[in-house]
Amino acid sequence: MKLHRNLVFAAVDALDLIFNERNQADKVLKKVLKHDKRWGARDRSFIAETVYDIVRWKRLYSEIAEVKEPYSRPNLFRLFAVWATLRGIEIPDWKQIEPVPTRRIKGRFDELSKIRKFKESIPDWLDELGRAALKDTWDKELAALNAQAPVVLRANSLRTSPKNLRAVLAEQDIDTIIPEGYPDALQLVERKNVFTSKAFKDGFFEVQDASSQRVARFLDVAPGMRVVDMCAGTGGKTLHLAALMENKGQIIAMDIYEGKLKELKRRAKRAGAHNIETRVIESSKSYKKLYEKADRVLIDAPCTGLGTIKRNPDLKWKLQPDFVEKVIERQADLLEKYSKLVKASGKLVYATCSILPRENEIQIQEFLKTTQGKQFKLDKQETISPYKTGYDGFYMALLSRKQN
Repeated sequence: MKLHRNLVFAAVDALDLIFNERNQADKVLKKVLKHDKRWGARDRSFIAETVYDIVRWKRLYSEIAEVKEPYSRPNLFRLFAVWATLRGIEIPDWKQIEPVPTRRIKGRFDELSKIRKFKESIPDWLDELGRAALKDTWDKELAALNAQAPVVLRANSLRTSPKNLRAVLAEQDIDTIIPEGYPDALQLVERKNVFTSKAFKDGFFEVQDASSQRVARFLDVAPGMRVVDMCAGTGGKTLHLAALMENKGQIIAMDIYEGKLKELKRRAKRAGAHNIETRVIESSKSYKKLYEKADRVLIDAPCTGLGTIKRNPDLKWKLQPDFVEKVIERQADLLEKYSKLVKASGKLVYATCSILPRENEIQIQEFLKTTQGKQFKLDKQETISPYKTGYDGFYMALLSRKQN
């Protein structure tokens, strides 16, 4: 494989923005990949995969390269040289890259791969937290979380079916498989930019992880219901709910971020979802008028996001111990407040994209002990394992409000 200077430099620029400026990896890549219009799909793929790999294995590569944050530009080139060497790529004779001790790099890799925190490239505190929470399954989950995430689409049933979508995409040179057990999903055989496809522009699908696609179905909605999505964000699950409800009934999508709801409106228009109304949460007044009025309530709670590390590898370096405690408190507060929207005999789904029991089943156990929680019963709960499924880690609990 021949390395091209402009692509390597673009990757190093992106790493500088992610590591030193603390910018979000996906947003940095979106910006960097627009830098040169002459880059083809293969060029963009090289930059994206190189950057994500180095972000994912930052601790391991830093240890091998003997560099520490904040990274100077020569340090970033050293990280790149480690990445390339471990992939058997010949390093060009550029002045930016120091002479590379190939044998020493491979020797250090073999040595460090015997120690989990280096092998899986994870901060000490997060490794200890995961091990304490998940015991022997932590090793398997961690390895799965460090694998590259597959690209999964959700066929929009308001426009098409998975079978038809598969045929349409095949005509556009995008090959997919239908994963078993996911009624709306298609998985790409090879990573491609699906956002430029006509099928995407026509609202035939959204990109949504297979585990995430299970949340809306877990809520057990039906056409004609009033459903409130309390942490709607940009609307991945909201749009799925609209499709499951066949555009009948009402979905009230709420969030504290107006910008996210604007993006939801844009996506809803493309998807042909007409039963969604967006509302910004400015204070408790924004939702108190809905107390005991909803057939279904979805709380897709803010969380550590630990189950999504395979698609957000920079999360490993951004998470901090104090955030874990704060987010657990926030989840409990939202459960207390937003469960009041559920009417008698109505249902609530609490979901996170975390695999930590304290954010999940323990959080629900604690809620059910509170005065508010005693009005509910737990119908079922499910933890989705990245190791067992190959997709994101998720948790879902379905609660029913008791009759008054």
